[in-house]
Amino acid sequence: MKGVSTVRCVVGVDSSTQSCKVLAVDAGTGRVVAASSAAHPDGTAIDPHIWTSALHQAWDGAGIPALGAEVAAVSVAAQQHGMVALDAANEPVSDALLWNDIRSADDAQSMRDDLGAGAWVDAVNVVPVASFTLTKLAWLARCRPAAAARVARVVLPHDWLNFQLTGRFTTDRSDASGTGYFSPVTDSYRPALLQRFFGRVPALPVVLGPSAQAGTVLPAWGLANAVLGAGAGDNAGAALGLGLQPGEIVVSIGTSGTVFSTSSVPTRDPSGQIAGFADATGNHLPLLAMLNSARVMAAAAQMLQIDLPSLDALALTADPAAQGLLLLPYLDGERTPNLPAAHGSLLGLSRANMTAENVARASVLGVLNSLADAIDRMKEHGVPAERVLLIGGGAKSRSLRQAAASVFGLPVEVPVANEYVALGAARQAVWAATGELPVWERRIEASFEPDGGWGAEVRGRYIQARQTIYGV
Repeated sequence: MKGVSTVRCVVGVDSSTQSCKVLAVDAGTGRVVAASSAAHPDGTAIDPHIWTSALHQAWDGAGIPALGAEVAAVSVAAQQHGMVALDAANEPVSDALLWNDIRSADDAQSMRDDLGAGAWVDAVNVVPVASFTLTKLAWLARCRPAAAARVARVVLPHDWLNFQLTGRFTTDRSDASGTGYFSPVTDSYRPALLQRFFGRVPALPVVLGPSAQAGTVLPAWGLANAVLGAGAGDNAGAALGLGLQPGEIVVSIGTSGTVFSTSSVPTRDPSGQIAGFADATGNHLPLLAMLNSARVMAAAAQMLQIDLPSLDALALTADPAAQGLLLLPYLDGERTPNLPAAHGSLLGLSRANMTAENVARASVLGVLNSLADAIDRMKEHGVPAERVLLIGGGAKSRSLRQAAASVFGLPVEVPVANEYVALGAARQAVWAATGELPVWERRIEASFEPDGGWGAEVRGRYIQARQTIYGV
């Protein structure tokens, strides 16, 4: 292996639901030297060959072939859970079902009923929901038996791209831990679960360690002897890109929201709210997901007939506690807490507080309180929480970032906006090339401390309202 000082450039790939992003990164500093992206189509199912085409487009757009011998290694992080079911010729038997495809919800419920939540946590440290790969395979066997009969191999989105880059199917712990048939506690597949719920055990990719090499990138990609890292799931990639440390909790605010941390020990939650995934360093990545995050503010802006920047400005001018106006933001049901049939509730209305400013502020506080529920759940299960790193598109909101520390009751840091999933993949690529995980500076754009007065008061009212209305 080369030393870190002798590696000039690596490539990190983020193949997300929306797009494929490719970064060329200086191996010594983590500085992005070139970047490009290519869109993926909307929807919850996709032909995996589209991912390959998007990777080619973004790869060429970033000028990766022109870098040639300067690129020592590549790594791919991608959306988790997607079912890529292949036949004996390694061609898809159907479109890949993505994490956000919920057609397997009934299968997930059947799995929970069959074994019970405790048995699932014992086996794979997660409780099945429609996102997970195993539930999608069960749906395929139940609803499309002819296609299921042709399945010879099952892989994940990042495994598919590993194959395109090297001709080999490989995966890593972080991505495998989101399938429902791999235990991040024992680092082993659970073939009996595939047999029980799919009817047989197809070929599965080898699970590589976080610093392992998955192979050499094929000449068709225009590089000279570059190695491929193991890759990762997207949240594990973001944690690696941020240089996440124990005691830090990432709150990522996009259309949906995620809250995750890193831990040396697995987190066991039989309720299934905390998914006990693996991270990309050999440790664990407890994670909670919320359906309603930035979309809540978008809906409030639509109701007020303004754009998001105007909503943000209004929320900044409002009373910090919105004069008692309170939003339970379960507009599309919710996953954390598990309230799939819930709707949002606007509470505490009075003639005095029914203003556009307070509605805007209540939408921001509703999002933050929902995320604070997830942080509290983490703490209840022993995950240390010393500070929050706020990332994602929603973190650009000035009103949200300024209120976050007070609602969370924790210091909040906002890292400089970056493609942290792809950056994490690039950092792993250096690790694969050199055997050393590089230390790259984390740049912070803004920091905030809690205001214990109004923040604690808002948090208490929110918890009371949630418990009164929904019993959780």
